Amino acid sequence: MTEEVDVVVVGLGPGGEEVAGRLAEAGLSVVGVEERLVGGECPYFGCVPTKMMVRAADLVAEARRIPGLAGDATVTPDWAPVAARIRDEATDDWDDKVAVERFVGKGGRFVRGRGRLTSPGQVTVGDAVFQARRGVVLATGTYPAVPPIVGLAATPYWTNRDAVRATEVPASLLVLGGGAIGLEMAQVFARFGTDVTVVEALDQLLAVEEPETSALVEKVLTAEGLQVRTGAAASEVRHDGAQFTMVLDGGEALTAERLLVATGRRTDLDGLGVASVGLDPTAKALPVDDRLSAGPGVWGVGDVVGKGAFTHVAMYHAAIVVREILGEDGPPADHRALPRVTFTDPEIGAVGQTEAAARKAGVRVRVGHTDLASSARGWIHRAEGFIKVVEDADRGVLVGATSAGPSGGEVLSGLAIAVHGEVPVERLRHMIYAYPTFHRAIEAALADLS
Repeated sequence: MTEEVDVVVVGLGPGGEEVAGRLAEAGLSVVGVEERLVGGECPYFGCVPTKMMVRAADLVAEARRIPGLAGDATVTPDWAPVAARIRDEATDDWDDKVAVERFVGKGGRFVRGRGRLTSPGQVTVGDAVFQARRGVVLATGTYPAVPPIVGLAATPYWTNRDAVRATEVPASLLVLGGGAIGLEMAQVFARFGTDVTVVEALDQLLAVEEPETSALVEKVLTAEGLQVRTGAAASEVRHDGAQFTMVLDGGEALTAERLLVATGRRTDLDGLGVASVGLDPTAKALPVDDRLSAGPGVWGVGDVVGKGAFTHVAMYHAAIVVREILGEDGPPADHRALPRVTFTDPEIGAVGQTEAAARKAGVRVRVGHTDLASSARGWIHRAEGFIKVVEDADRGVLVGATSAGPSGGEVLSGLAIAVHGEVPVERLRHMIYAYPTFHRAIEAALADLS
């Protein structure tokens, strides 16, 4: 039997749960489908627990900075309280009962299982079939992308989930992938005593960011004792029951107790059944317009649409889709000023386009740069980092910026406002910047525009 409802939301991560909950509160009959954990990756394995790990590792590092500034200190890192805190936050060892009750309490109906489009407006979950009168929202997120390296699939490698679940730190760790997840994890485990090597096939770390970012992070990680290999592709992985061996192109072999694969994320549009509504199941992301519509009666939210794999993007999308389904007015999606933060130390905040992306888009670019150490606050803290701003010289507005340093993600807020609001650079030049702050370095970067 097919059951008619108003809306079916497939995937109850942060964005999907927000859509489903708000529509249910508005009085619609809503079915929320989730095969994994309600709440998604973020509260259980992503942003929240990993930032607990980062916070703990940063405290260890900060204590080690006491000599030469404030006396002496002996630091003995202990992973046990970190692991215990993560399990407590993840709600009784990764149980989503509270999250399910939260959604049901708003009037929604929860169905555990894998949802799949089987015809326009129709979602099948096991033996249950739901026909949505108003539409279907796809918010299934992404899965770890595991490269087709010889031997890798047969080994007990870690994904980010396994790393977050760790109750003790390994003696040694290979990190395959120099993106945000890999670098955050690499620095955390290294600060707790693990011998870490990062292997990145591309020529720079954090490849989607500025090359200055890669140079800074590599310098800092190397100074902390990590080994960093860029431009190094893995050709084979073996596991002998005790340790991993990773063979690089050229024959060099690296060994470690554990291997973390952090080579990005992927969607599964074929598994979602998008072909049944005329969409390409082989696409890397769900194609949507500026109202997040993928076609009549189908919307996409969050990672699955490929506009940025961040909780804040999913929540931003959710608000738009809720308005669309309820027939409310509101602006379309605007991803020009998408903010992103890599929570390494120093923290890397970035918004909008990089210099290279802006040039590729045909923008006549002017760039300003300043080292954080040249600012008063940076000198006081002995901080490493920089501010870089990218201007559209024809329009006189910033189209991108990077804030690298202590609290780089917080300093980013002013730059994000400038990019999103297209605040004229001349107006930014004549602002009053508080002294001595890290954000005052923005003034110096603007003065350097050329």
